[in-house]
Amino acid sequence: MAYRRTAQDRKRAARTRERILQAALELVRAGGFAAAHVRAVAARAGVSVGSVYRHFGSKGGLLEEVFRVASERELSVMTETARAHAEAPVRERLAACGEAFARRALAAPRLAYALIAEPAGPEVDAARLELRRGYRDVLATALREAVAREELEPHDCEVLAAALVGAMAEALVGPLARETVRASGREALVAALVGIWVRALPLRRERRCQQPAAAGSPKSAAPTKT
Repeated sequence: MAYRRTAQDRKRAARTRERILQAALELVRAGGFAAAHVRAVAARAGVSVGSVYRHFGSKGGLLEEVFRVASERELSVMTETARAHAEAPVRERLAACGEAFARRALAAPRLAYALIAEPAGPEVDAARLELRRGYRDVLATALREAVAREELEPHDCEVLAAALVGAMAEALVGPLARETVRASGREALVAALVGIWVRALPLRRERRCQQPAAAGSPKSAAPTKT
């Protein structure tokens, strides 16, 4: 007669799985995906190597799950930022989203580089594409709403949103790979990236005339220090 797992067994397994996942995430935060090899994860979680494979199937499966957990947190920040600025002019809304993206990446460079660019196998590659689509969808929604409010000229919102996400990610890869960006350089980089986003918006002609020219400049787009 086959052993039937009890509710207690399932709870214990879930706790072990979560411990492994958190151990892997900590290693990725500290050293990228390259640091999260199975033996290191098992040692940090206090489990056997076999336990890691039982819960995740393979190293690729583990890293994919780590990626999903970390990326969901980042995407939720972008989503909440866009929602919090839903009533703001589109340039302010996009500037807030761009600032959130850039600042969070620069605050955790190892993790951000892992999410944006670090090679880690086909499972992570597929999850990375999903993350980019998630960011694109958040921005595309904001752009469509701005078109409906006649702030922007009609355009392909998904294409522009994808281009904005791609430009931000590509511009951050170098600084993130170097890991250390001085505070002054960080502020300048954030301002430049936000400026690119807001200047890319196809404002309606009357909107361009009504709003100050400085609103889309890197200086004016720079986040306020807190």
